[in-house]
Amino acid sequence: MAVWIVAIGVGVPVLALAPFAWTYLASAGRRRSPLTVPYRPVAVVLGAAAWDDGPCPLLARRLDIAVRLFEEGRVGRIIVSGDNREVSRRETDTMTEYLVAHGVPADRIDADRYGYRTWDTCVRVRDLFGVAEATMVTQSFHLPRTVALARAAGIDAVGVGDPSLGGRRRSTVVGYAREVGAAVRALRDAVRRPAPAHAEP
Repeated sequence: MAVWIVAIGVGVPVLALAPFAWTYLASAGRRRSPLTVPYRPVAVVLGAAAWDDGPCPLLARRLDIAVRLFEEGRVGRIIVSGDNREVSRRETDTMTEYLVAHGVPADRIDADRYGYRTWDTCVRVRDLFGVAEATMVTQSFHLPRTVALARAAGIDAVGVGDPSLGGRRRSTVVGYAREVGAAVRALRDAVRRPAPAHAEP
């Protein structure tokens, strides 16, 4: 009986962490810094909260990375993906305005206004924008899952993550904690390959 208790006590946590481990294995060697990331035609910036006066701090940090990649010629275009409904304060409009204000020409920016989930973003940028290769841009805690899902969707993806811990410690710690559960749904998406909530442009 004791052996079974030990086996269950060990096996359950291992099974629970398996999807989280998958995200790291599937993105191994593809999580890069702005200085070492290879050229990709497109940077895809994942959405986060928009505030009344602009992007939230974590989202602004993502956008700053995209601006840097564009300025250094490491990407040719930028796709912003998020929830552009009024209830979410028009995330993609906010992201576009921020990029333009920071020197990215408006004609080099595309918006995926129905990027409600990471999997939806990956499928939509592949199907609607013809993206086959991309640099995914988000926070470091979110990056393994993002790159893993992009690859599962058929995109040759690398990624650059904002470490954020020094600037937004509490949000970053919460982000890492949430990824354990989010990885379960991510693996399910990678296996089942559901259609996005909205397939239209």
